[in-house]
Amino acid sequence: MSLSRRHVTAAVVAAVPLAFAGAGTARAGGRRSRTLFIAGDSTAAQKYADAAPETGWGMALPFFLRKDLPVANHAVNGRSSKSFVDEGRLEALLDAVRPGDLLLVQFAHNDEKREDPARYTEPWTTYRDHLRRYVDGARARGARPVLATPVERRRFDADGDAVPSHGAYPAAMRALAAEEGVALLDVQALSLALWQRLGVEETKTYFNWTATEQDNTHFNPPGAIEVARLVARELLRTRVLAHRDVRRLDEEIPASWIGWPQPATA
Repeated sequence: MSLSRRHVTAAVVAAVPLAFAGAGTARAGGRRSRTLFIAGDSTAAQKYADAAPETGWGMALPFFLRKDLPVANHAVNGRSSKSFVDEGRLEALLDAVRPGDLLLVQFAHNDEKREDPARYTEPWTTYRDHLRRYVDGARARGARPVLATPVERRRFDADGDAVPSHGAYPAAMRALAAEEGVALLDVQALSLALWQRLGVEETKTYFNWTATEQDNTHFNPPGAIEVARLVARELLRTRVLAHRDVRRLDEEIPASWIGWPQPATA
C-alpha cells in the first residue's frame, strides 16, 4: 500500500488523542513531559472495536508507566521496518518527536515475508540498514532510540517446548544495538521464556484464540498486558527509565482496563 505524506500525517494526527489518552503532557512549571513513541507492527499496534479482542501490547504499556509519561503508539498492522519508512510513517513520526523523547522500535514479523518485496528485509543487511534510520532519526532530534527484539509467536514442538520463530532477526538487532550503543529490550528472549513457562495450553489464554480464530501471533488483553509488563521491566533494567517512571510491575492488571475505540472516520 502506498500512501501520500498527507495521508500518513493525517493518520498520525488522528491517532494523537488515543496515544495520549489519560496522560499528562506537561510537568510542573509548564515544562513539556517526555513522550514514549512506538514504531512497530500489529503485535504492538492500537486495535479498534472491529478487531476486539485482539490487543496490541502498546495499548497496555501505559498501565505500567507514570501518568505524565505518555505513550504515542504509531505501530501499524502489517508493517515492516522497510514499509513503515517507505510509506512516510517514520518521517511523520519524527516530525512529532522532541528532544528528550524516547523512540521504541520493534519490527521483524513482516520483515520476514520473503514473498513480499515491499516488506521483506534481509536480517544482516537491509533490516539493520532500515533500523539505523530510526536510530539516526531519533538522535538527530535529540531523542533516545530504543530497540526491542520482536515478541515471539506461539509455537511449540512435539515435546511441548516453545520454539523461536524469528530466525536471525533478533541476533541482527542485538548486534546493531551493541554497535550503535543503543538500549536493547530483549522481548524475544523473554517472551519465549514466558511461553515456555506457561506451556502449550495456558498460552492459548494469552493469544487471540476465539471461537472462530486460532491466532498464534496476536494477543488478547491478558497477553498484551503481560508482554507490556516485559517491555516495562526491560525499560527499567536497561535504565532507559528510572524507578519513578514505572508502576504496577508486580500488580495484576484487570483485562477490563483494555478498551477498543471506534475507528476514526476518514
